[in-house]
Amino acid sequence: MLRVRCLRGGSRGAEAAHLIGAMLGRAVTGWVQRAFQSTASSAAATHPRVAVEEPVTDFAAEENPVCAYNEWDPLEEVIVGRAENARVPPFTVEVKANTYEKYWSFYQKYGGQSFPGDHLKKAVAEIEEMCNILRHEGVIVKRPEPIDWSFEYKTPDFNSSGMYAAMPRDILIVIGNEIIEAPMAWRARFFEYRAYRPLIKDYFRRGAKWTTAPKPTMADELYDQDYPIRTVEDRHKLAAQGKFVTTEYEPCFDAADFIRAGTDIFVQRSQVTNYMGIEWMRRHLAPTYKVHIISFKDPNPMHIDATFNIIGPGLVLSNPDRPCRQIEMFQKAGWTVVKPPTPLIPDDHPLWMSSKWLSMNVLMLDEKRVMVDANETTIHKMFESLGIETIKVSIRHANSLGGGFHCWTTDVRRRGTLQSYFH
Repeated sequence: MLRVRCLRGGSRGAEAAHLIGAMLGRAVTGWVQRAFQSTASSAAATHPRVAVEEPVTDFAAEENPVCAYNEWDPLEEVIVGRAENARVPPFTVEVKANTYEKYWSFYQKYGGQSFPGDHLKKAVAEIEEMCNILRHEGVIVKRPEPIDWSFEYKTPDFNSSGMYAAMPRDILIVIGNEIIEAPMAWRARFFEYRAYRPLIKDYFRRGAKWTTAPKPTMADELYDQDYPIRTVEDRHKLAAQGKFVTTEYEPCFDAADFIRAGTDIFVQRSQVTNYMGIEWMRRHLAPTYKVHIISFKDPNPMHIDATFNIIGPGLVLSNPDRPCRQIEMFQKAGWTVVKPPTPLIPDDHPLWMSSKWLSMNVLMLDEKRVMVDANETTIHKMFESLGIETIKVSIRHANSLGGGFHCWTTDVRRRGTLQSYFH
């Protein structure tokens, strides 16, 4: 395999590699055209001509549209999710395992229906304002397609309706010049990738590497149908035993369980990411990248970025309520571990799909600028003490759908190079 690192400005090696790729592409295209010429000719005699997609064109080697190696290099382009048409997922076993008991009645009542209309309207407005502020900070903003998620679908293995395209971090991760589609683990999110395909196809046509991880069948065997959750104590006990609602029947993972620090990628086994999924990523990214499995004292592990959020070279936010079991590994490597303050979000604010610790689910615009919730004044002071400017935005209603700034975004391009930060 020919591997070329994505460096803005290009190089002779990269130009040569892209030239070779273009030559091979033209050769393969010619072979395919000759192989199917007779079939196409006969078909044209009996069928009307249809519109033909524009071919993938050669691209400038020095300007790959997709390139990111970590969570903090200067952000140039980002995908921001949509709250429009968001639906409450059906209350299936995998959803029950990832939600808190206090909200189970909400899912039982509204599963498959729209989230409360007034709340959703406010979330849409908050995310629009977030996009405006990102643009004001010099970031290009892209959005997924609005889709009707009420459509019910059936596969050979299950029936479901859709959910949303609110959290691109869950489904897409950029590593180097490659954008990877995660397979996901919730049946309500099986077709979520469709909202992002126009964007991804455009990046691909412009030169990005595009990989789709193996799509799971999401058959009953992927889930422990008798997963014994009744109380928070049950969750703690099961998590301590390393038991999760997803089995090892087939690979599954959400991209948000992975977090990047140059050549080192950190991941947790969670309710939506199994060891087979982690192993797929490990093999796919080797040998350039090393994937490290870390774990936490977390009764409900799902997505790493409200538990362990790397915000700079050798600088990480570590949730004090969910301590990392391997934290000494980072301290020995010379990293600074910062414990964020207790979130200020009120107890009566609905968080149907997440915890209050979205306060630390921040988006770094660069090493010295961070997008953070306007209401979380104590974390503002924490960042200021670290010499980091806070870009304050309120997305409290958007939080209720399951994410903070990091969740609501996927960084498509950051200006930087591949480095090692973990020794």
